[in-house]
Amino acid sequence: MQNAGIAALGLNWRYLACDVHPGDLRAAIQGAKAMKFIGLNLTVPHKLLALDMVDELDRSAQDWGAVNTIRFQARDAKGEWQPVAHFAGDVPGEIHARGFNTDAEAFARSLREDLGLQHWRHTDVLLLGAGGAGRVAALKFAFDGVGRLFLVNRTAAKAEEIAVEIRRRFPRQEVKVGYPNGQVGLVVNATSLGLNPQDNLPFNPEQYSLAEARAVYDMIYRPAETPLLEAARAAGCRVANGLGMLLYQGAQALEIWSGMSAPIDLMRRALEKEVYGR
Repeated sequence: MQNAGIAALGLNWRYLACDVHPGDLRAAIQGAKAMKFIGLNLTVPHKLLALDMVDELDRSAQDWGAVNTIRFQARDAKGEWQPVAHFAGDVPGEIHARGFNTDAEAFARSLREDLGLQHWRHTDVLLLGAGGAGRVAALKFAFDGVGRLFLVNRTAAKAEEIAVEIRRRFPRQEVKVGYPNGQVGLVVNATSLGLNPQDNLPFNPEQYSLAEARAVYDMIYRPAETPLLEAARAAGCRVANGLGMLLYQGAQALEIWSGMSAPIDLMRRALEKEVYGR
């Protein structure tokens, strides 16, 4: 996806995947600085760790409490920080790392464009999962002002931690740990249940029925239809998977690095070919 976008923009870059142990993350970021990389993407479990490993946090990283994109910068002739990509020749002197988060906006865009949910303000939401992705989604929903927000997680204490943070940061947001009694406008799966076809559903069917949901979004994108989405479709819900979220967070990262508009349609085709072989 990224290399397709990079080629379309005519950039002499290459996007590479590297396995980095969490204990080596700081050294990896420093190494990328030393080699004057354009930037980095980070995935779990690095998104939270990186908060303390960059020189500056963009407002997006401050708001959502996680870093999934780093842009490296250097000082121009006026002494102002500019993206490394802006320097035509040698990149001067000290390199500065700025951390961003593109997950929250990508999630919201995917809800709009892939699920057809144009707004969710005042909509009751059931969010399954309290890991990194679940936390970002919960904070985004609270920021946007959904109706009642219900948090369910295998370890209830983790869901309660997010609820406490929401009550502190967004005191007007009604948030509860546990299942709703009655209909919700949206169910979101932010757990890993569904990656394998034999996985159980990410909620307890004895405590909640998909007949009480109007739309279901699963952040998992491979397989294209998880057991949750299959059950939701059978229940008459609108459904979408997380491929769009992956696409939009990556496209925004490319725009952050390059300062150019990402070729979304081309990147989507490359992503679908890679993930689904089509």
